Amino acid sequence: MIKYIGSKRLLIPAILDAVRSIAPGGTVIDLFSGTSRVGHALKRAGYRVLANDHNAYAATLARCYVEADAGDVLADASRLIAEFNTFPGRPGYFTHTFCERSRFVHPKNGERIDAIREAIASKGLEPELEAVMLTSLMEAADRVDSTTGLQMAYLKTWAPRATRELELRVPEVLPRAASGKGAGFQLDAHAAATELSADIAYIDPPYNQHSYLGNYHMWESLVTWDKPEVYGVACKRVDVQARRSVFNSRPKFRDAFASLLGSVRAPVLIVSFSDEGFVSRDDMGALLGSLWDGAASVRTIEHDFKRYVGAQIGIHNPQGEKVGEVSHLRNREYVYVARRSGACFE
Repeated sequence: MIKYIGSKRLLIPAILDAVRSIAPGGTVIDLFSGTSRVGHALKRAGYRVLANDHNAYAATLARCYVEADAGDVLADASRLIAEFNTFPGRPGYFTHTFCERSRFVHPKNGERIDAIREAIASKGLEPELEAVMLTSLMEAADRVDSTTGLQMAYLKTWAPRATRELELRVPEVLPRAASGKGAGFQLDAHAAATELSADIAYIDPPYNQHSYLGNYHMWESLVTWDKPEVYGVACKRVDVQARRSVFNSRPKFRDAFASLLGSVRAPVLIVSFSDEGFVSRDDMGALLGSLWDGAASVRTIEHDFKRYVGAQIGIHNPQGEKVGEVSHLRNREYVYVARRSGACFE
């Protein structure tokens, strides 16, 4: 899957253990699905997953890894990927914006991304198959990018991987889960909380001021293919400035998150959060403990991890000069399990 800050790759075993401790099967909502790494793992474990994210690139990943089933899409996806891997490059919006005005991807690969994306747009594919193809293209571009994992900036010189040939691969689409067909949604988290219902809700909100749309704006433009106006050295979409999540605001986070928790239609909530987030461990425990008129039982699982590489790189200026000190190299991730008293599962 694509490089992604906040990825729960290392936390997945703990999340799966928490879900399994509640019920061996059933439906799980993932309100902030991101790359759908968690949703994919839950689907593999047999759960029906309803994955949601308000960004188009993340909703596309959810349709690929949660909603699409192998038996429905893999034959066509394999055929199309074999076809697209023979395409020569044809420069267009992507090359001009992300390879020439900025340097996220080498132009030779940018030209092929342009050609393949235009071909996907022209095919009129069914939504699930289109999502699989767009995921394949995103992941191929990610393997040859020239960043440290964020699209806030790019490396001064091309990364060694940037000059490798772009190659599409078939994403790991799973068979339908034993508990039923999953679905991907592109809704505001509050809307998803009120519209979707499940046995368990997994909630992994943004925990600081950095917007995922700003961090991964290139994927948003590649998926929507709306060819927007851009600004700044990083060539961000102009709507990055307007599409701000309330969960990226320290003053607004607590009230917004409390409102969200109270709206979720599930008798069990599993929340992952970092000690670098806007609320403390104790405050998060108190928020969860107040659910269902105080009839919630809450347990907390703590894990210690090495911080993202940007924690070190970020202390240097664009000229590579050291301009600060690293504050800390490790952080704690918490998995909170809140359960309504009396909730029963088969």
